[in-house]
Parts: sequence; C-alpha cells; structure tokens
Amino acid sequence: MASEAAEKGTGLVFHPMDQFITKPLFGDGAVGMFTITNLTLWLFLAVLGIIGLMVIGTSRRAIVPSRAQSVAELAYGFVYKMVEDVTGKDGVKYFPYIFTLFIFILFSNFLALLPMSYSPTSMIAVTAVMGFGVFIAVTVLGFVKNGAGFLGLFWVSSAPLALRPILALIEIISYFVRPVSHSIRLAGNIMAGHAVLKVFAGFAAITLVSPLSILGVTAIYALEVLVGFIQAYVFTILTCVYLKDALHPSH
Repeated sequence: MASEAAEKGTGLVFHPMDQFITKPLFGDGAVGMFTITNLTLWLFLAVLGIIGLMVIGTSRRAIVPSRAQSVAELAYGFVYKMVEDVTGKDGVKYFPYIFTLFIFILFSNFLALLPMSYSPTSMIAVTAVMGFGVFIAVTVLGFVKNGAGFLGLFWVSSAPLALRPILALIEIISYFVRPVSHSIRLAGNIMAGHAVLKVFAGFAAITLVSPLSILGVTAIYALEVLVGFIQAYVFTILTCVYLKDALHPSH
C-alpha cells in the first residue's frame, strides 16, 4: 500500500513508528553500549531542564516568587502532599526519590512534544529501569523495615481460612507483575499518543482534508499535554502506593 501510494503521489507515505527508532547522534554506525544517541540527547535535555527549573529558577528565592519559583514550588508542594497523603508521615523521608521520578517523567514527556524531538519515556528500556528500580527499592525496604513481617502483605487475614492460600498466590503473582505493568503503562501510553499525533500530522499534508487534520492535530496535541502530566502523576502515585505497602504490609 505504501509503495502504491508513493507511485501515485498521494503523499500518504509516512511511518509513525520511525520516530521511536534510537539512532547514533553522530554518524550512522551501530548503536553500542557507549554510543551517544538521540535518546541520550533528550535524556540530557530533560536533566538540564530540571536543573534550570529547580536549581537555577529557585536560586534567587523571594517572598514574591518569580514564575520559575512559582512553578517549582507548585510541583514540590503537589508531590509532597501526594506522598504524605498516600504513605503517611513515615513515607515523607523518601520524598526526594519520588519527586525526582515525577519531575523527570514530566520533563521528558513535555520535551517530547517539541517538533523533531524524541520521547525518552516511550522507550521501555527507560521506563523499565524506573519501574524495576521502584520494585527493588520498595521490596528491600519492606524486608529491612518489617523483616519476615513483610510477607504479611501476601496473606489476607480477613478472608476465610480456606481461601487464604489461593489469595496469597494471587497476591504474589500480582506483586511480581507490578514492575512490568508500571513500566509498560507509561511507555505504551506515550508511544501511542505520539504515533497518533504523527498520523494526524501526516494527513495534514493532504490538501482536501488538511483543515480537519490540523484541527485533529491541535486536539491531539492538547490531549498529549494532559496525558504527559497524567502519566507522570500515575507513575508517581503508584510508587507511593507501593511504598505504603512496604512500610505497612499487613492487610
């Protein structure tokens, strides 16, 4: 279909998944362990953006805050309240780690909406590092804080005795599925949104439907801004829930 469209000159040849290909930033060689790629560049830009907002933007703090200070304080207060509400006072000490996850995902998602950009959070390799990092951290913390009592997370004491072993097996399976769902949810939603945005942008080049396509691109773009925030929020609040389980494992 693509080749036929190309021959007829309809302009319908576009590949929405090509935007997710990781390529060397310099040259056209193979991607190795130490190759600087487009993914590396946008990860670095996300870190620079965070430093710009949270460090440079708040370096001259004042009673009447600047725009950068206001945004930084809003993000800080939003995540702090989330951590406190979900995990309780015990979880506040882990706020720096959770806030780092939130602000990194948020910046990565928003920077990926720039033209000709690359979306780090659409890559399962990136989201898996964060997802499995959270899983390992809360599991270790659970055993350190509670010892063998952490296993109480899998034992539903309020259920009838005959059902408890079955429920325990289900709880164990669901527990080990957590990092997979945690990672795939973020990567899948970001990838799907960018693919749809690329499809609408491709159709916008066709004269007959370009007005509708431009409206579609605008609507999808606005939706992607919302999705970028929501996915950062979902990843963060799930991290808080998992942390709460590690701190208070009893059903």
